[in-house]
Amino acid sequence: MFTYRCAPQQGFGNIDGEYWLGLENIYWLTNQGTYKLLIMLEDWSGRKVFAEYASFRVESEADHYKLRVGRYHGNAGDSLTWHNGKHFTTLDRDHDAYTGNCAHYQKGGWWYNSCAHSNLNGVWYRGGHYRSRYQDGVYWAEFRGGAYSLKKVVMMIRPNPNTFH
Repeated sequence: MFTYRCAPQQGFGNIDGEYWLGLENIYWLTNQGTYKLLIMLEDWSGRKVFAEYASFRVESEADHYKLRVGRYHGNAGDSLTWHNGKHFTTLDRDHDAYTGNCAHYQKGGWWYNSCAHSNLNGVWYRGGHYRSRYQDGVYWAEFRGGAYSLKKVVMMIRPNPNTFH
């Protein structure tokens, strides 16, 4: 059994502000029942959109915290389903489908596929538009594109008694 050496496993940040619950906590929580995921996004002009997934679960560390999401609903566009079934990648644990390490290029840990359609743990660039060699901001491709770093992102889960996906 390996252990992730970086903070995404146990969580980090200020719970009253910028905070990541931690992969191990998300795994234990989402495997206690059926949950849905709500992602709220806000750009720098104050526009707010959402993406909701009918089910949300993260697999165990032994399965590299693989992402499982259900059916999409919302007005943000679906930038997470492309990552469905993918393992969590960090700088020290490369589990994406790309020949390089997406965490290196995207500057964060995420459920990368062949890099990303969303990167909610990326670099927070003040003001939105940014110029970088890579698409490494906090972005949701279907809302504002990969070269726009969002002002605010909130990921929330709640029990979903409906078991449809």
